[in-house]
Amino acid sequence: MFTGIIEAVGKLKSYGGGRLAVEVPAGWKLETGESVAVNGACLTYISAKGRAALFDLSPETRSRTALGLLGPGAPLNLERALKIGARLGGHFVTGHIDGTVKLLAVHKEANSFTLVLETGAGAVMVEKGSVALDGVSLTVFAVTPRSFRTAIIPHTWANTALGALRPGSAVNIEYDILGKYARAGAAGDSALREALGKNGFL
Repeated sequence: MFTGIIEAVGKLKSYGGGRLAVEVPAGWKLETGESVAVNGACLTYISAKGRAALFDLSPETRSRTALGLLGPGAPLNLERALKIGARLGGHFVTGHIDGTVKLLAVHKEANSFTLVLETGAGAVMVEKGSVALDGVSLTVFAVTPRSFRTAIIPHTWANTALGALRPGSAVNIEYDILGKYARAGAAGDSALREALGKNGFL
């Protein structure tokens, strides 16, 4: 379990044979089997190779994420798993990527940046709800059947890999777990489904 509050920005060292090598901060003492969110995808740390941490990607992870599309040197958002008792600064993020969406545009507005992204198939979003984009906990607004927006403050822009995105980039997306369970529960409950639909969850 993660929070969507990025701890560090690493670099992709290499990717091949289903194995990802990621440069992580020198002070990180990872243990074999530990979970790390890499651009939002929960991966299991296997071993180290110099400054690089090695992670295996299953076929499911490769098909659901944009990790395989990145080249050496690409910046990666990194977050270690949430500790019990720690402050929850973002929202509950599982690291289970639902898919990728395309970044349509980036607008500079006052002191912030607004990202416009396509609304993916099966999207579970509500106005002012939470979403994780490349592992970053963000608030969505202006949700339509085709697109949605999110605002990035200067601190987040400077301290995550989001600033490296360009229109056309594929972005890992994880919808709010609470919304996904609510929709699944409503599938067999017409009254609940109607209530959720009126409030924008379906």
